[in-house]
Amino acid sequence: FGEGLLALGGGEYAAEDLVRPHADWVRPLGVEVWGRRVWTVPPASQGYLSLAGAWIAERLELPDPADGRWAHLLVEAARQAAFDRGDVLHEHADGAALIASERLEPRLRAIDPGRAARLGDAYGGGGTIFLCALDEEGTGVSLIQSNFWGWGSLLVVPGVRIFLQNRGSGFSLVPGHPAEYGPGRRPPHTLSPALVTRPDGSLDLLLGSMGGDSQPQIVLQLLVRRLAAGEETGEAIAAPRWVLTGPHPELDTWAAGGEVTVRVEAHAPPDWFRALERRGHRVERAGSWEHGFGEAHAIAVGEEHLAGASDPRSLAGAAAGY
Repeated sequence: FGEGLLALGGGEYAAEDLVRPHADWVRPLGVEVWGRRVWTVPPASQGYLSLAGAWIAERLELPDPADGRWAHLLVEAARQAAFDRGDVLHEHADGAALIASERLEPRLRAIDPGRAARLGDAYGGGGTIFLCALDEEGTGVSLIQSNFWGWGSLLVVPGVRIFLQNRGSGFSLVPGHPAEYGPGRRPPHTLSPALVTRPDGSLDLLLGSMGGDSQPQIVLQLLVRRLAAGEETGEAIAAPRWVLTGPHPELDTWAAGGEVTVRVEAHAPPDWFRALERRGHRVERAGSWEHGFGEAHAIAVGEEHLAGASDPRSLAGAAAGY
């Protein structure tokens, strides 16, 4: 199989390239919001966008989630957090610097409650699953596995029948770009699992979603509903959502130029549509409970109980205990 991969590569890589790759234990990236600390994986993951969006959102005067201003302000928080992702995200990026207050404060000040920001040319389907689990000793796991585009590279490892992913699509072919394709490099990617801890370090919440570029936007909405609005886990996951999309799928939302579109689920509060359109957002009314709005799952850890919730948008998700 390895020889076949080398032949398929047409000289792009050698046998030692297939031996060298390995997984690393990395220090998680965290930010304090709403009396909790939210954690995610560092670059080359886009997970820092969840943290940056939450940092900004905590400092906004958020109304009730049924209010259209809630949708507008969170959309703006997500846009301000992410508009330059294509210029800064690569495997050597400093995650702490990307969520530093001095970097985020100007973005917070740029949010206008009355209109959508004009970010100039800053803007530039998936085969992903999220799962979370908690054992009897209280150890929690927040995990995302992804082929990236459906069946990934369409290459299958013989015997074990595992598809190889095509995450190399996240590289840039522009010479000098921070994420330029090259030997020994790892591409930017969308996988953004998260967990939340209390001030004493104990586990409070495991959460995440599939959804490509939309993952941090979905996590942001869940965090705000759960930590700021006080919603129960299942209530927060079943609640209506919005996602931001560009003209192309996956990693192109923030790199294709022009304004993004705010896709809103049809069963969202009517005021969301009115408020977003009045403030200059390009709004698309989508169907209800569509796969494209993510399949989020979560486990909330109480003092004497656990509360697991699976997304009703998922055809195969489930919450189970033992």
